[in-house]
Amino acid sequence: MTIALAFLALLEARPRHGYELKNDYDRHFGRDRPLHYGQAYATLARLLKSGLAAIDGIEPGGGPDRKRYAITEAGVADVQRWLDEPEDPAATPHSTLHAKIVGALLTGRSAGAVLDAQRAANLRVMRELTRRKGDGDPAAQLLRDHAMVHLEADLRWLEHAENRLDELTSAVR
Repeated sequence: MTIALAFLALLEARPRHGYELKNDYDRHFGRDRPLHYGQAYATLARLLKSGLAAIDGIEPGGGPDRKRYAITEAGVADVQRWLDEPEDPAATPHSTLHAKIVGALLTGRSAGAVLDAQRAANLRVMRELTRRKGDGDPAAQLLRDHAMVHLEADLRWLEHAENRLDELTSAVR
């Protein structure tokens, strides 16, 4: 998901000022990685330039005038296209980890150590997510559940990779 698409989804609900968009983005999408104001306003400038958003009003403020942004029909169509298009289930999320395993084998290092380090990192994150399980609103809980399911799948993949290390070692060397 891009910041621009998240902004458009927020604007479709109702027009907002730039600072409101940034704060709403942080609350709904960027809980662990809030946007910088510069990034928010750069995204708004791109949305205006591409015709996906428009200025809905300008109000005087304590500093510069406050612009209120609204989504355009083209922006609504972009949001609909984004929502209609499923994510690619064939994407390879472990490509970097796979490369590390193969790199370890090619250089005579321990691929098992790479797997062990990744397993420890996954378990550490799972413990933290489990500790925070009851915290937050239902959207935050759903996001944590999603992360947990992915981490569990990653752990299964790590076990599968470990079980195939001898075969992979022979194929790589």
